[in-house]
Amino acid sequence: MAIKIYKPTSAGRRAGSALDFSEITSNKPEKSLLEPMRKKGGRNNHGHQTVRHRGGGNRRSYRVIDFKRNKDGVPGKVVSIEYDPNRSANIALVVYADGDKRYILAPLDLAVGQTVMSGPGAEPTTGNCLPLGSIPVGLTIHAIELREGRGAQMCRSAGNAAQLTARDGEYAAVLLSSGELRQVHLRCRATIGRVGNLDFQNFSIGKAGRKRHMGWRPTVRGTAMNPVDHPHGGGEGRTKGGRHPCSPSAVPSKGGRTRKKNHPTNRFILRSRHKK
Repeated sequence: MAIKIYKPTSAGRRAGSALDFSEITSNKPEKSLLEPMRKKGGRNNHGHQTVRHRGGGNRRSYRVIDFKRNKDGVPGKVVSIEYDPNRSANIALVVYADGDKRYILAPLDLAVGQTVMSGPGAEPTTGNCLPLGSIPVGLTIHAIELREGRGAQMCRSAGNAAQLTARDGEYAAVLLSSGELRQVHLRCRATIGRVGNLDFQNFSIGKAGRKRHMGWRPTVRGTAMNPVDHPHGGGEGRTKGGRHPCSPSAVPSKGGRTRKKNHPTNRFILRSRHKK
């Protein structure tokens, strides 16, 4: 998918660009796979703000994505490639032989009319979903499960992929794009290929109003706040008070580790993404 450059008819248009959506084949989503989305404004069930700078934005409907890919042995035909406002990747509408319709993440080079399957007996081709024990070593994969039957949790964003590097006992070694080498059980599933829509990271928003349409409100610097609102606030002139950069809750924002040292899944990480 290529990048479309706007004519500089205004200051916002001069810096803005967009995807040309040349891969999109349908602009009408499947109604049976839509669910309403209620805006939360970054607040949890107690009404406390847990994510800042959220609110407003255009109205959206959630597309139900089949991350489990548990319809084994039934061939499905790709009917359309569609835009999903809730994620960076495009989605593909698959109609199975029994009439069931499901959305999947659209891999790179997946075409309309192509047949996809899932299960241990499926061929290791683009768009098919197999257990890691049935995938040849060295192939590029995405939408990887971390726990059997739970659904894909890793490598789901646009352009993302991982590589199956080895198998040892009941586990497979998966090399992630961050450089982390991780063990995943052989019964966990993954989809062959790389997630499509590679140019998602290359377009420019161009103006603040476009960011508001996405549901993001303005971000205020901590140094511009009062001391009661942020650790960087207050003081005469622009100063952080001699402390390291941190969040409003005083959590270090540069270089601070957020993962627990004794997390039970640390034993599955063979090589950390922080080690060079």
